[in-house]
Order: sequence, then C-alpha cells, then structure tokens
Amino acid sequence: MSSPAFSELVGRLTEAFGQQLDAVRPIPEGFLLKTTDDFLYAFLEDPAQVSLSAVQGLLREVVDRPSRLVVFSSGRLPLALTAELIRQGATVVDGPRFRELVTGLNLGGYIGEEPRAVPPRTAARQLPSARQLDEVINRARTWLDWGVPALALRFFRQAIELKPEFAPARNGVARSFLALGLVPDAQRLFREVLTTSPDNLEARLGLAAAAGALGKPGEEIAIYEKLIEEDPDRMEVHAHLVAALVEGGHWSEVTPELEVMLRKTPEDARLRFLHGAALGKTGHETAGKLERDRARGLGLEFETERALSQHLGLPEPERPSGTEPARPASASRGSPTPPARRPPSTPARRKARKTRTARVAPTPRRSRRRHRKAK
Repeated sequence: MSSPAFSELVGRLTEAFGQQLDAVRPIPEGFLLKTTDDFLYAFLEDPAQVSLSAVQGLLREVVDRPSRLVVFSSGRLPLALTAELIRQGATVVDGPRFRELVTGLNLGGYIGEEPRAVPPRTAARQLPSARQLDEVINRARTWLDWGVPALALRFFRQAIELKPEFAPARNGVARSFLALGLVPDAQRLFREVLTTSPDNLEARLGLAAAAGALGKPGEEIAIYEKLIEEDPDRMEVHAHLVAALVEGGHWSEVTPELEVMLRKTPEDARLRFLHGAALGKTGHETAGKLERDRARGLGLEFETERALSQHLGLPEPERPSGTEPARPASASRGSPTPPARRPPSTPARRKARKTRTARVAPTPRRSRRRHRKAK
C-alpha cells in the first residue's frame, strides 16, 4: 500500500503532465496509470520492494509496444531491473532524474526537498499565457535534450493545449515520437505541420530523419539535398547530409559537403578530422593525414579522436607521448569542484542511435554535380 504522501505526489504529477487518463490501478509497488494515448506510467514508491517478476509484469502490460512504458521511482532501481527495462525499450526516470523532475515542478516538498526558487523575470512577456507557454516549451525541450522523450511528449502536448497551432510544440510532439521509435506517428505529425507551414524547416528535417529510421536513406538524403538547393547556407542541413552520407559509405560525396562547411568554420577541429578521414577513404592518404594533423593542432583531444576513429572504422590513434589516460580525482585531496552535469544517456537516446545505425545501405543514386554547380 502506497503512503498518502506518495499517492498525493502521483496525483500532482499527473495533473502537472496534463495527462488524460483512461485507467488507474494500484499495484503492490505503487500505481499504474494508462493514458488515452496508450502510454503506461508506472509510479514505484520503494525501489527496494520491486522484483524482477514485477518488472516482467509491467512489460507484459505493453507486450508489443514497450516504448510506451515509462517507469518512475524516487530511488534508484536495482541495476539488473533497470537493464531489463532498458533492453526492452522502456523509459526509466529514477533517482536524481526523478528528483529533478519533481523539484522542477515545484513539488520537492513531497520528497523532502525544498521547492525550487523561481528566478526573477528580467523581461516578462505581457500575457501570462505567453509566459506559461514559454515555461512549458522550455521544460519539454530540456527533457528531450536529456533523452527522456516520454516526458518531453507530455509537456509538448501541454503547449499544444495552450496554443493548438503552435508549430514548435507540434514538431516537438513528432520529435518525441521519433525518439521513442514510433516513426509512423512522427511522420503523420510532421506532415500535418507541413500542411499549414509548407516551409517549416524542423518538420522537413523531421521527415528526413523518419525516412532514415524506416530504412529509406535515399529518401532521407534527397530531402536534405532539396533543402540545400533552396538555401546553400543552411549549415545544419549540410551537417545532417554529411551524417547520412557517412552512414551510407558515400565518402566521395562527403568530401565536398565538408569543404562547404569548412569554408564557414575553418577552425572546427572535428570537421577537420572528418575531412581528413574522408580524404583517406577516397585514396588521398597524404592529404588526409595532413588534415588530421591540423585537427590536432586546432585542439582535437585524444579521447575525442579515438571515439571518432572507432565510429568511422579508422585505426586506433597513438596516444601522444607524455600523456596518460585521465584518472578520477582522489577523494583525499580536499573538496575538488564537481564536474558540470551532463545530460544522462538514456534508453530512448541509445535506441534512437541504434535505430539510425541499423538502416540498410542506400541504393545507388544519381550524381549530385548539378547541385554543386548551382551553388
């Protein structure tokens, strides 16, 4: 039986998410909430009381759609249980991330924390509804950036309720679906945005990403090429195109795209390294080595170079003489400044990467020389 405080917290969170509930069911570990959009939310009060059989029971509730299961816990779930949920594709929000969510919604008192102070507004918008929309959108984008699209989805939908035709919120819902692996739903929503805003860049990029996720890299690349033909200065589109070409192994076409980008940002060490890799892949070994050396001169760190080399299938780089692998700071050396918090690696983020890298190779397509001449 859940405590009264936890029961009230679940109710307040449900209200804050703007959930439309289809059913609520108590379970020995907490509560199950099923929403009208077919998501299942499990709120577990005491992670120490959660067993493997309980986790398997949750997964049976969403047999063919595990990405629609979201598990919340105020404490850390046992590693083996978290691993099983992640392996199946569910979202887990536990421990510090759960506390971040609760405190961010000013509900920290329910978990023994002080409510978060609201920062002073330096340039308040005129309408309270506009301020509320900004807050909800920022919250949604934060959770999407942190790799928890199931939560981002809730807040993007709240934004749509506040302003139904707000394209950033509608695109956010579609991007959340895409990150959850619900690609057909994402495609439908991106197309809906384009019916009212045919030139919306985010929706067009979203359709390209959806095509790639469905194993249609030729269609994905064609969308990027069309966008570049319309505006050659869209560097973010060039970056998406480079990523798609690299995954398809089209190295001869990667090189000119990187050269376009390097003309804008010639001191970008990562782009320099990637350009060197592309030159090496196309038979220009000497020029490629010079570019990689130049990238190191621009500040490319060894660990970054090693990660890029592994991703691109290049030989392991040699560690520069006189350097050693980074070691964690000793606890006996006073009180070192803690490192900046990074967005956590989450099941949804890892699943999105896995989906993208598992695409089939594209079919041969026509040369892009016409596009380059046009520029």
